[in-house]
Amino acid sequence: MIIVPPDKKYLGYFDYKTLTCLFCVLAVVCAFKNINFFYVLAKSIVRRFKTVRSCVLALVYVTFIGSMLIANDMALLTFLPLGYFVLTATDKKKYMAFTFVMQNIAANLGGMLTPFGNPQNLYLYGKFSIPLGEFLGIMFPPFLISVTLITDCCLFLKPEKMEVAGDKVTLCPWRTVVYSLLFALAIVIVFRGIPFWIGLIIIPVALLFLDRKALLMVDYPLLLTFVAFFVFAGNMSRIPAVQQFFGNLLSKSPLLVSVLCCQIISNVPSAILLSQFTSEYAQLLVGVNIGGVGTLIASLASLITFREYVSHNRGRALYYLGVFSAFNFGFLIALTGSQMLINLIR
Repeated sequence: MIIVPPDKKYLGYFDYKTLTCLFCVLAVVCAFKNINFFYVLAKSIVRRFKTVRSCVLALVYVTFIGSMLIANDMALLTFLPLGYFVLTATDKKKYMAFTFVMQNIAANLGGMLTPFGNPQNLYLYGKFSIPLGEFLGIMFPPFLISVTLITDCCLFLKPEKMEVAGDKVTLCPWRTVVYSLLFALAIVIVFRGIPFWIGLIIIPVALLFLDRKALLMVDYPLLLTFVAFFVFAGNMSRIPAVQQFFGNLLSKSPLLVSVLCCQIISNVPSAILLSQFTSEYAQLLVGVNIGGVGTLIASLASLITFREYVSHNRGRALYYLGVFSAFNFGFLIALTGSQMLINLIR
């Protein structure tokens, strides 16, 4: 902002629809969380499985699917505690690092399939007005490869027997129905079914009466981070030297540039920044999604997982980082290489 002082053009930096959609989805998800909806759903799935292998698979899959519906960071905040509960209640804490790492990878890669699964998807989906069918077509190949890799990794676990215990938790039927309708409204806004300002009125007002705590639980720092990144990206795009630099790089390989950029400044700011300098949204979209694996800062969701693990396993941070790096860089190399091969075939 020192290089590009504030002026009227700043108002054009912000994607108000993206900010509104993100707020609405996060608010409704917090309301669901307060009635233990996701906990009951996940627990009912996990209790069906009796071995470490199948149970970890269930935890990873529910995180994978959850990221497609409620975004990667919210999926981790919801299902990591469940993973901790299951492993401690069954005296299988030795598998916690592996389980948390796989849940983290599943959250980052599972969210790639839907426009609202990852924050960068929501932004690019709106920024380039990508048709839903085309979006799914772009993301399905890396999504399918991700599912295969995640499943293969989990299958290497031993089929040790385990049982999940815990108190019975019931849902409030009418709140579940109302929150489901509010979530459906948020999704309709994401798919451009109705103007975004309608959701910005209905959802906060409804939660103001139904669950004020949910409005307070919204990840406002994430929203403010988006605002800051919009300003940063907008200003960078107005600096001639930056325009030329990124323009030259992206003209050679949008996929590799976006993947590498994620490793340094994370996937969401990479999407916002690089979208100012290229119209090749397909490769950019794939790059900022698979680029979410790799370094610990490649995705903000990875920091959530790291924080959760360390809070339960003090003194084991280096061990976790070793396991995290081994799997994440393995996935990064495999997914980047396979996508480059797909591009050559096309």
